[in-house]
Amino acid sequence: MPHIQPPESSIFGLSAALVSPFDTNGNADLAKTAQHAKTVVENGCDGVTLFGTTGEGYGFSLPERRAILTAVAEALPDGAQIHAGVLNPSIDDAVTLAQAAYEDGACGLLLAPPFFMKDVDENGLFNWFGTVFEKIGSPLRNVILYHIPAQTAVPLSVSLVSRLRAAYPGVVTGIKDSSGDWATTEQFLAAHGDIAVLVGDERLLPKAMTHGAQGSICGTANFIPDLLRRIIHEGGDGKLVSEIVEAVVALPVTAAVKTLTAHVNRDATFVQIRPPLSPLSVPQRQALIGSFEALRITA
Repeated sequence: MPHIQPPESSIFGLSAALVSPFDTNGNADLAKTAQHAKTVVENGCDGVTLFGTTGEGYGFSLPERRAILTAVAEALPDGAQIHAGVLNPSIDDAVTLAQAAYEDGACGLLLAPPFFMKDVDENGLFNWFGTVFEKIGSPLRNVILYHIPAQTAVPLSVSLVSRLRAAYPGVVTGIKDSSGDWATTEQFLAAHGDIAVLVGDERLLPKAMTHGAQGSICGTANFIPDLLRRIIHEGGDGKLVSEIVEAVVALPVTAAVKTLTAHVNRDATFVQIRPPLSPLSVPQRQALIGSFEALRITA
C-alpha cells in the first residue's frame, strides 16, 4: 500500500487521537473505525492518530493494528495525515510495530518512551530511542515524541529531544506534550519551536497557539473537531472547549471520550472499552451527556 503523505501546510494542525470501536465480542470494529476516521476528517481534523492513549493502543496485537491501519488508510482521502502510536518498551517490538505502521499507510509515528523501568537516566533513554531509530531503518521519518508522564512516569526532557535531533537530523518532527503543564509546554516551544510542538491538553491550546505551537493530537477531536479546528486555524478563544474538557477529565478520560463520541454519533456501541479499563456507569454517562449538552446550548 502506498504511504499516505502529510499535506503541504505551514502547521501540523489537528489530529484526532482516534478512539477504538469494538464489536459485541470485543474485537476491533474495522468498518466503524474507518468510518469514524473519515467523519472526523470531514468535520475538521487534518488527520488521525491511531493507537494512542485514547485509542487504547497499548492493548492491540500486531495483526489487529495492521488490519485497523489498513482499513483507515483506505477510507481517508489522499493527503490526510495518519500517525500510529507506538507504546511498547521492548526495542524489537517497538521496531516491528513502527515498520508495519509505515508499510500499512502511516506517514509518521507517535513514539512513547520505554515505560516499565522508572527513574532511568537521559543516557539510557537516548540509547533506547537511538537503537529503535536505527533498527527501523529506511522507512524512518516523521517521529513525534510522546511526552505523557502521567501515564509513562518517564518524562522527556528538552535536552533529550535536542540530543536526538542532533544525532538523527530530520527524524524528530514533533513533540506531543500531554503533561498538562504550561511551563513544560513553554520550555518545549522555546527550545524546539522550529518543529511541531503539539498540545495534548486542549485547555492549553489557545495559549500555546499564540506562542508558536502547531496544533494538537487530542481525544476531544473525536466529538468536537469543529471547535478545535477554530482554535488552531482561526485563533478561537477555546472557552467552550475548556469547559467541555473540565467535564471530561473529572471522569476516567478514555471512557468519558468514548461516551461523548457515542452520543455525538448516536451510536451507543462506541462506549465499549477493553480491559483493564471499564466503561462509565449509566448515571455517569447520563450526567456527562447532560453537562455536554448544557454547555453547547449556553455557548
